[in-house]
Amino acid sequence: MSIHVFHISRAAMTNAASTAISRHILSTRFFLGHRFPPPLPPRLPKTQRRPPTPMPIVVSFSSSSSSPSPSRNSPFVAWYLRMLQSHPLATKSITSSIIFASADVTSQIIALPSFSASYDILRTFRMAVYGLLILGPSQHKWFNYLSKILPEKDVTSTLKKILMGQAIFGPIINTVFFTYNGVLQGENGPEIIARLKRDLLPTLLGGALFWPVCDFVTFRFLPVHLQPLLNSSCAYVWTIYLTYIANRA
Repeated sequence: MSIHVFHISRAAMTNAASTAISRHILSTRFFLGHRFPPPLPPRLPKTQRRPPTPMPIVVSFSSSSSSPSPSRNSPFVAWYLRMLQSHPLATKSITSSIIFASADVTSQIIALPSFSASYDILRTFRMAVYGLLILGPSQHKWFNYLSKILPEKDVTSTLKKILMGQAIFGPIINTVFFTYNGVLQGENGPEIIARLKRDLLPTLLGGALFWPVCDFVTFRFLPVHLQPLLNSSCAYVWTIYLTYIANRA
């Protein structure tokens, strides 16, 4: 009877022990209900590996950088907007005064046969004072009041503001205008009343055709601090007609 002696190397014994321990751990985790992650894919040789996919570079441009605002292009616009914020009442009043004076000059150029010989500078001065002391402050108060009671900019609120302007603000401010102009022209009470009876209703009817379009754009799309500016700009065209009516015999 021969006895075979096997010589087992230390490395083989270590591998066998590691395998036995791993199997024991796996069986224990399987018994306890653990889930095992999927096996890793085999490593490819370096010659077969894919190069990393480059990440796309996304460059975004803000609206401020792509389309510069008017205030950046015009120092005057930037200054004017700052004045509207810091001194709203004075800025709107001066703006209204300049527009009314310019409209009166235009009205006289259109109506008079010889502007240099017949130009009435006192009439232009009266219109400038009216815009400065009456129309500008009243527009400031009126638009701020409307923005408080009807802060929304939807179509319904816009139509309500237009209706209030035609029913309340328009009759009052036109009555004040004709009275103011009549007093400075030296008219007495009965003459002013006669002028109101003659000119007020046609003016209101003309305003009902002119102002709703301007008011819709004003109330629908502009912030409250810019509303008197557009209103006064529309008033330039309207005032050419209004000063002609107010100063006719």
